[in-house]
Amino acid sequence: MAKRNFRTLIGAAVMAAAGLVHADQKVVAITQIVEHPALDAVYQGVRDELGERGYTDGENLQIMHESAQGNAAIASQIARKFVGESPDVIVAIATPSAQTVAAAARELPVVFAAVTDPVGAKLVSNLEQPGANITGVTDMLPIDRHIDLLQSIMPDARRIGTVYNPGEANAVSLVELLEERLAARGLELVKAPATKTSEVLGAARSLVGKADAIYLTTDNTVISAAEAVVSVGERAKIPVFAADTATVSRGAVAALGFDYYDHGRQTGVLVANILEGANPGDIAVESVDRLNLFVNPAAAERMGITLSDELVSSAQEVVSDNP
Repeated sequence: MAKRNFRTLIGAAVMAAAGLVHADQKVVAITQIVEHPALDAVYQGVRDELGERGYTDGENLQIMHESAQGNAAIASQIARKFVGESPDVIVAIATPSAQTVAAAARELPVVFAAVTDPVGAKLVSNLEQPGANITGVTDMLPIDRHIDLLQSIMPDARRIGTVYNPGEANAVSLVELLEERLAARGLELVKAPATKTSEVLGAARSLVGKADAIYLTTDNTVISAAEAVVSVGERAKIPVFAADTATVSRGAVAALGFDYYDHGRQTGVLVANILEGANPGDIAVESVDRLNLFVNPAAAERMGITLSDELVSSAQEVVSDNP
């Protein structure tokens, strides 16, 4: 009996010690609406920045990570699950995930990433003073500079097509801005809606004969199926341009954008600051200013155009062909 009591006490002590170790860990829960190269790069950037700041997963940090696979209902389930776990910070990658987390987490600190219009998505009311429990990094696009790039390559293009998800706030904000900026230049936007990835191919096909070029924003539904749009562009000889550089390696002609890995690193800094005691409501929403030009001359040739030597030589990265 004495030996059994001794073993019980030892077991209890070990469990208590384990509890202390767990109690010392910071917990960061990360949710993203879908897996594609840009959003995956954000996730990796957050992890790497936290690691550089001294937070090691499995030691003094526990990271929980889940993808909603493009399903809004699953995103909502993940948000509720994470809130129930009471982590130190919830990171929400992309607008749909950020909206579901913001609705579920009224008290927990929230940091969003890859959200184009945080005010329009009703995540914050003021970028400089977000207030409440949320802040983050926006990926609002430099639309005018994207149009400049497209026109420099295709000066005769008059009708610009885009595929977008009308159910995603991020996508709607960008399309409205794009339409406004194109109209100011006397250009027409031809819109092709796709509410899920399986509809992207059909939407892209609907642009054939109606658009001189196709421009893809950072719409998560569409970017997840970017290859479908590229395939239409190649068959119909309609050049496809992208807002994010990762899509160039998947067959787009060119993109002027920022590195989503850097975006993730910047997000990771905010997360680390909150883990160290900062109040998210006091942290201004940040944006990324540095832009890189990616070009894919082989993709351009397949779509019926040739990129100038001057443009190619000015690019930060020249993609040789599709992977």
